[in-house]
This record gives sequence, structure tokens and C-alpha cells, in this order.
Amino acid sequence: MKGYVKMKIIARIHNDFKDKFGIPRQSGLTDELKSRIIFEGEYRNPDALRGIEGFSHLWLIWQFSESVRESWSPTVRPPRLGGNRRVGVFATRSPFRPNPIGLSSVKLLSVEQTKDGLTLVVSGADLMDGTPIYDIKPYIAFSDSHPDAISGFAEDVKDYALKVEICKELLTKIQESKQKSLITILENDPRPSYQKDPEREYGMLFSDYEVFFKVSGDTLYVTNIKNIK
Repeated sequence: MKGYVKMKIIARIHNDFKDKFGIPRQSGLTDELKSRIIFEGEYRNPDALRGIEGFSHLWLIWQFSESVRESWSPTVRPPRLGGNRRVGVFATRSPFRPNPIGLSSVKLLSVEQTKDGLTLVVSGADLMDGTPIYDIKPYIAFSDSHPDAISGFAEDVKDYALKVEICKELLTKIQESKQKSLITILENDPRPSYQKDPEREYGMLFSDYEVFFKVSGDTLYVTNIKNIK
């Protein structure tokens, strides 16, 4: 059909986000957490990555694989606006779009040779484990960065964060290298915007753990952590 372009999955990302609940709402919020980008067989050609190590950051174009729908709405309720105010879908980064495509900037940490060919190790990704990636492009600082940009309604909530209370006994259940990443995710309030019940206990999958917590006011209390591996 004229005008129709079939998108090809070139790679998939792998990390500790085993479920979409708890994934950061924007890229760059959890720089401590690493992800690995593994290419599909057809694209495991080292020539396709020649020169990529010269860039510190990359753009990922990917599929909201857990949010694919046949229909779409012209307005959505952004979580950071409390889920009560509707704005235009094209004025948000909502996954519920006419085409379920996401765009994220990540930091390139290394390019490694593995049994799956060359693998990109990145940080700051806001993608769930196994998410399909359609394309990778270099981030160009002098053209992609706009320090004077205005961020609309996002400016009103850019400093939003919860205080996280977690006892040492529970924190030591988490692998030390992952502790800071977990706390950062919790600080960014993983709850759906419409759920504010202080008595409700939430469960979130992270790496090999299930983390349980409650939120009262501006403080998140971790109530339990279970190893699920």
C-alpha cells in the first residue's frame, strides 16, 4: 500500500525492569542502572556500529510493546498532572499514541563483544526488559541540546520526588550495585497517578526482587522485599 512502511526490529533491550510498573517516566532518571542492547541476527554486523564508540549518548527509537492498541484518543491524562487533567496526546510522552513509538536518550557506557555479537551497554534507559528497538541514532550535543527550551506543564513538576524510607535489613536484601537504582526509581513515585490510597500496599518487580511499599504524603515506606529468583 502506498505510504506504508514496515518497521523492522533491529534489537531488544535487557535490564532489571521486568514489568512496566515502576519504569521511569523519562529517560535519564536512573543513570546508575545499566541496560544491554542486543541486536537481532540480521543486524549483528559490526560494520553497522563502526564509529559509535565516539559518541557519549544515543537516541533509541522503540516500541511501546505493552501499550499497542487499535484505537487512540486525542487527549490523555499525564501522570505528573495527577491523572485528572487532560491534554493533547501530542503534547505528552504518553505510550497511548496513534503509533506506539517511544524516543529515549541514553548514555553509551561501552561496546562489548559477546556471544550475541557486539552489544551496547547503556544507562538511563526507561524501557522495559525485552522492549523492541527500531533504530539507534547518535546524540549530537550541539544540535540536539537546547538549553533555552521551554518544557510546558512539565516545568511545574520537574522537581517532584518522594522521600524513601527503607530499613537497613530490607535494603541489604538487594544486591549492593542495584540499591541506588532502586531508591531512585522509588523516589520518582512508580504508582499510577490515580492511586493515592495511603493504606494500599503496592508491589513492584525489580531485577530478581519484588518490592512492596506504601506511600503517605510525600514519603514512600518500603514494607518488604522478596527474592523471586
